[in-house]
Amino acid sequence: MEFNLFMGDIVDSARNEIRQAGFDELTTPEDVKQALEKKGTTLVMVNSTCGCAGGVARPAAASAIHYDKRPDQLVTVFAGQDREATELARQYFEGYQPSSPSFALLKDGKIQKMVERHEIEGHSPVEVVNKLQEMFDQHCDEL
Repeated sequence: MEFNLFMGDIVDSARNEIRQAGFDELTTPEDVKQALEKKGTTLVMVNSTCGCAGGVARPAAASAIHYDKRPDQLVTVFAGQDREATELARQYFEGYQPSSPSFALLKDGKIQKMVERHEIEGHSPVEVVNKLQEMFDQHCDEL
């Protein structure tokens, strides 16, 4: 029982951290469909409880969006927690294997590019910020 309480704290902390960074949490398939089919650019962060999510991906997500170009919409799904929402989001990431943590950039509901776990794990937050901002440069408009 204590383990579950501990994991609940970790999950709550991970959810709060990405929400505080400005990402809207998508917890149901309906939320995902509504958000990912909007016109414009959308950055989806696939959140998780692993160390590279907390030590690299979430800090990079919070920092990368303070830039001249950024997506119109910032959203997140939580792998292993909101399973149906995450499964549906991953259907939009055509050509990419499921990966968490990860980032997907969509434009008008179509995948443009991803930063997958292997590009996050073992890298510094600054390196991931640079990868995200390169995607923004290629696919997003200036603010």
